[in-house]
Amino acid sequence: MKPTDSKLRPVEPPRWTHWLLTTLHPSETLEEVEGDLVELYTYWYHRAGRIQATLRYVLNVVSVLPPFVRRRQPKQKDYLKPEYGTISSLHPDMIRNYLKIAFRNLLKHKGYSFINILGLAIGMAVATLIGLWLYDELSFDKYHPNYDRIAQVMQHNLYNGEKKTQVANPAAMGPEIREKYGSDFDYVIQSSWTGGHVLAVGEKRFTKIGNFFDPEVADMLSLNMLKGTRAGLKDPYSIFLSESVAKAFFGDGNPLGKIMRVDNQFDVKVTGVYEDLPYNTSFREIAIMMPWSLYLIQNTWIKEMDDPWDSNFSQTFAQIAENADMDKVSAKIKDVKFNRISKEDRRYKPEVFLHPMSKWHLYSDFKNGINIGGRIEFVWLFGLIGIFVLLLACINFMNLATARSEKRAKEVGIRKAVGSVRSQLINQFFLESILVVFLAFIVSLVLVLLVLPYFNEVADKKTALPWANPVFWGLCIAFCLLTGLIAGSYPALYLSSFQPVKVLKGVSFRVGRFAAVPRKVLVVLQFTVSITLIIGTIVVFKQIEHAKNRPLGYNRAGLIRIGLEKEVSDHYEAVRNELKSIGAIEEMTQARSPLTSTWNTNGGFDWEGKDPNLAVDFPNNAVSYEYGKVVGWTIKEGRDFSKAFATDSVAFIINESAAKFLGFKEPVGTILRWNDKPFQIIGVVKDLLAESPYEPVRPSLFHIARRSESLLIVRLNRNLAATSALAKVEGVLKKFTPNVPFEYNFVDEEYARKFGNEERIGKLATWFAVLAIFISCLGLFGLASFIAEQRTKEIGIRKVLGASVTNLWGLLSKDFVQLVIIACLLASPIAWYFLNNWIQKYEYRTDIPWWVFIASGAGALLITLLTVSYQALKAALINPVKSLRSE
Repeated sequence: MKPTDSKLRPVEPPRWTHWLLTTLHPSETLEEVEGDLVELYTYWYHRAGRIQATLRYVLNVVSVLPPFVRRRQPKQKDYLKPEYGTISSLHPDMIRNYLKIAFRNLLKHKGYSFINILGLAIGMAVATLIGLWLYDELSFDKYHPNYDRIAQVMQHNLYNGEKKTQVANPAAMGPEIREKYGSDFDYVIQSSWTGGHVLAVGEKRFTKIGNFFDPEVADMLSLNMLKGTRAGLKDPYSIFLSESVAKAFFGDGNPLGKIMRVDNQFDVKVTGVYEDLPYNTSFREIAIMMPWSLYLIQNTWIKEMDDPWDSNFSQTFAQIAENADMDKVSAKIKDVKFNRISKEDRRYKPEVFLHPMSKWHLYSDFKNGINIGGRIEFVWLFGLIGIFVLLLACINFMNLATARSEKRAKEVGIRKAVGSVRSQLINQFFLESILVVFLAFIVSLVLVLLVLPYFNEVADKKTALPWANPVFWGLCIAFCLLTGLIAGSYPALYLSSFQPVKVLKGVSFRVGRFAAVPRKVLVVLQFTVSITLIIGTIVVFKQIEHAKNRPLGYNRAGLIRIGLEKEVSDHYEAVRNELKSIGAIEEMTQARSPLTSTWNTNGGFDWEGKDPNLAVDFPNNAVSYEYGKVVGWTIKEGRDFSKAFATDSVAFIINESAAKFLGFKEPVGTILRWNDKPFQIIGVVKDLLAESPYEPVRPSLFHIARRSESLLIVRLNRNLAATSALAKVEGVLKKFTPNVPFEYNFVDEEYARKFGNEERIGKLATWFAVLAIFISCLGLFGLASFIAEQRTKEIGIRKVLGASVTNLWGLLSKDFVQLVIIACLLASPIAWYFLNNWIQKYEYRTDIPWWVFIASGAGALLITLLTVSYQALKAALINPVKSLRSE
């Protein structure tokens, strides 16, 4: 006897009882028996409760079995019975049918299709851009075929009680390694620092970046020589030009054998032209190469040094032998410097090692002599962001597909009733998913092409889509298939599992009270990721601003740095007086190091009470008397340099950090010995921030220059426009150096570049966070529209009973607001954990205030309300007569 009360709420039997029935009962009569038993279970449940209903259900399952339980037939394959012809579910005709249905569904539900395609397109565009960025980062320096055998010779030293790592080496390092360990190396190259050089050919003059190298550098870097040979640098007065430099000077003509003037000091002959190095190499700035022997000729002070191991002023690169092991060779050369320096200098405990080219870009940070990583952190970060943003887009697809399950439930039921098997339905839904993904992929390529120039500018890259690379297209196809399978997995498996009896019995398919749980979980996951990104972006920029607002100890406004030429140095006072007399500048000074970096450090200092085993190394800037007035430093104790005191030529001004390190209670008047020569401390100035804005200021010394230094630091007249002041400065300098281009750097711009890496990361993270929240809201908008449509009749009834528009808006928005609040609560501890670990690497760091989490959560809630409100208000304003007409 079946229950006839149609008002009873349908109740599903426990899953294990359903499994029992489907396992034991023959497939031929399964659907009919299952439908009857579901109705009986509903009747028993409402009359006797769940326990008795379940017991009776199990007894009836056993009672309706045939006399002998037959073994269930294997699940139907993806073909029809032989007598009707075998057609695979992946047959071309079936695939054509799948595509036809998929296109019809897309066109029928244009809004749903637009949201899905746009969300996936943005997610795939972000993933593509991040993929290009990651490829560029991970392939850095791979332009050089032997990059896995190339290394930079570096050293650890014990300075001021701490183990510091440096790339600077004495000029004797290269020859010593070649002589003692030559069998372990193919090449050992000594190099100058990378810098600008004025090249002149006739009337053409350009400043180009380059280095002096040992001649074998062309073989080590595997330069692609367009003209000449790699042996061209063996001539001391020779030069290699990059292709772009050669074109700038000689056009399409042959530059080989042509003479060029360098820095208005010496002539060189062009012996080779090489292909421009790509942007993702460590040597990308180098546009010219000259012989190391020429550097030694031009800098006679190197050969005049008493001890060639006493000064670290050059770089050393090497390529190990083909069968050599990098770590073993590095261990061999560990004491190459220690064995050649004086007993006193051995207090620095130098340890020489090889830093492989494969680690230069991503693993460049050292702390206490240990490699602690570097940009590899950003590689992992953006890789995860790319995965999460794409996942958000896939979640949108899943959510919207399952939200539409009621509309497609009857389609599934009818198709199953007429003979479709589950595998065909799964293929259908997967194909629909893959079709949407391929359409989204086409849109994503358009988006990538539009934003790639801006992306390259922000990321400091020169990436491009490799259209002609078959590997790229293979990865794209695999990427689309994978994304399609991920995005369509839940809808395909979920929708294809509907039982036709359940779907077709009633007026509509009822999915139960827990059907929305997966959708809610996915929405919470989306906003957890989005809010975490928002919090992270805020903290990154807060750290940058915290460092930017750090006291500098000087006034950088209106300061410029100019290279000091010999002709200007010889007439320094005349140049300075003329510039002041015409009102171009307020003051000018010479210096050995710029304000924003340290070019010179020294040891050999001694003072009363110093630990005899302490090896020190201080930044030591040689300046002229006007330095303090030009930079505007703050005197904390004592006085500034003055020409009125002849003894100031052997005096020091130290910074606060030095006073603290030296341990002097009253530093002014104290004697500090430098290489056994006494210098009196005449003043203490507030710390000048010259290096990393995230690290403590090092103990630093200033003394009067004994010779011409390398830089001019000029404070422009603040009462004159910068362009006018610069024009006047150029006019005066041109009188003394007519053949040298006037080039300068604003100190505030140089300082701003210190934040370039963090600002790039912050900008990229901001855009990714914005896109993540946009994708999440896009899915929320679609989900809200389906829920509003699903509850149309309920809204109509509530309006008839007197509910206001505000009440209905709150009713429809409440669930989404709750989900976002949950996401905020989850995102906050996750973001705090990772961000707190991130900022620990900075000595000078910001805190993570509570308002960041509140502001991010409030912003997410506001965006959610704005997204949902349109659909909520639209539904609330519908005329209830229209929504209830069918009732």
